[in-house]
Amino acid sequence: IMIGLVMAGGKGTRMDISNEKLLLEYKKPVIFHVIDALKNSHCFSKVIAATSQNSPDTKQALEQRGIETLTTSGSGYTSDLNFLLQSMDGFVFVVSGDLPLLDEKIIQDITEKFNSESVWTSFLVSKKFLNSLGLESSLLVNSDNIECTYTGISIINANKIKNLNSVKENYIILDDKRIAFNLNTRKDYELLNSS
Repeated sequence: IMIGLVMAGGKGTRMDISNEKLLLEYKKPVIFHVIDALKNSHCFSKVIAATSQNSPDTKQALEQRGIETLTTSGSGYTSDLNFLLQSMDGFVFVVSGDLPLLDEKIIQDITEKFNSESVWTSFLVSKKFLNSLGLESSLLVNSDNIECTYTGISIINANKIKNLNSVKENYIILDDKRIAFNLNTRKDYELLNSS
């Protein structure tokens, strides 16, 4: 049994827009592409969104749709996640709320690919693949001598997490547009709408 946890409490400062990033429309607000993909995958016992004071409108939109929300301090991805995992059991599928191309099929693929022996599995895309989509990332990580970047998707065994700092991350590289495309800048959003 797995819980789907959508991280939706970031500031989205790099977007340089007045409203909240996760409510940007791509047929529907971006956050709902993620929520609906999780729900439609039928992989999860429940789907929860983590919001913060950075994202009050997102929280309201989620609650209007009947999505359970948890409030974090919004002080940073890792500390927010650490806080959330303390109150959870079993496997948690963590996904960032800004993946507009996410769909249920890729979620099913991911949940099949991960090894349940691992405490923490993070899904990466290669920098080369990311760049081929016209996207860039400054946050690079090396896996098997391949330069990669985080997708914002991890599967974590919450029962075995007491402190994130001491956990070894396992990496799986999965070059797929549906998880590579996240919205960080206005350029990303323009690219999304032109593709």
